[in-house]
Amino acid sequence: MRDRLTLAHTFDWLFAVIAAAAFVGVLQTFLIGRHFIIPTGILAVAVLAGNLAWHGLAGRAWAKNILFWSGFLLTAHVIFALFWAKRYREILGGAFEPLFVVLGVLLAFLTWQYARRNALFGRDRI
Repeated sequence: MRDRLTLAHTFDWLFAVIAAAAFVGVLQTFLIGRHFIIPTGILAVAVLAGNLAWHGLAGRAWAKNILFWSGFLLTAHVIFALFWAKRYREILGGAFEPLFVVLGVLLAFLTWQYARRNALFGRDRI
């Protein structure tokens, strides 16, 4: 287990947390909210994120590539939000810029380390 708690598995674990949160969301909307269509959409997110996390932790290259590009897009989303987000600014107020700068730098670092430690773009990869 200790070898799985490294930067090489950052997005594997992030997607495992997303899958768990989505599963809790399914339970909440189905059992408490008494909705029947909304939980199936949330369940699709839980299944996809869970499978990506499972196969990423198993070291499968296709899952690692999808997880990397998901991290890349999430990083781009946070960086673009610094310049054009209105709702986040309204919610967070003065804490928006420092929070999103730190989050953007952290996500960029984690995405770079994920690609580097999993050798996603090395000379030996084609």
